[in-house]
Amino acid sequence: MPRKKTGLERFLSFNQHRKRWGARRHLPTEVDFAVLKAAIVEGGEQQQTRGSEKSLDEHLANLRREFSGRSELVYHHAKLIVLLRREFRVKETFAQFKGLWESEAEFLCEHLNIRWLVSAADTFADHDPDRAVRNAALLVSLLVNTVKVYETERFITAAAGNSVLDDRIELLQTELVPLFEGLSCFTVGTDDTLRNMRWRLEKAFDDGVLGMILKTVYDRLQVNDTVFARLRALHRRDRTGWW
Repeated sequence: MPRKKTGLERFLSFNQHRKRWGARRHLPTEVDFAVLKAAIVEGGEQQQTRGSEKSLDEHLANLRREFSGRSELVYHHAKLIVLLRREFRVKETFAQFKGLWESEAEFLCEHLNIRWLVSAADTFADHDPDRAVRNAALLVSLLVNTVKVYETERFITAAAGNSVLDDRIELLQTELVPLFEGLSCFTVGTDDTLRNMRWRLEKAFDDGVLGMILKTVYDRLQVNDTVFARLRALHRRDRTGWW
């Protein structure tokens, strides 16, 4: 596994400095959240960004197109994440980022998609001084990236078109089907594993900003086209539901 560059290596990197050029004008000293919430981004036709430009100005212009037609506050949130990724005035920028979440967590959870909720969690994991907050943030990232990994494999193997085999569901009701390292398949339709996990997560859901992000992400994974939703559609025992 390749190692992460040290702080000194990043400081001495010309490319790292180039990616921050012009950053100062993108970090206002005072922000009125109410004004930004009411304002709408006018960025032309909406288009999701892929990758990043070395030029900060170009990257943020692309980002405005991604948020075109949406609240300026969610664009401001994304801009703070970009500035932190490019290590611009990290302490000051993270203070603004954290203050935004402490003030507008409900609005952000409602208006950010999962991609940006994970980016927010990753930002807390990278910069928050509280280890408990960093660990809670990693839960969000771990959950979503696990879903992304298997959904990507499902895409590249063309497994999405496969139909459920009823005889295998029936087999799982009476037989232990091993996977690896002592793990076995879920008893599809009745299994209580995910319900028990949900019960354990309840305390985490109630734990501040990260708990709110985690619950928002978890709930959305139950209704989007994920394995949680697909197994939910096959579940038939109400008392072991996990949604």
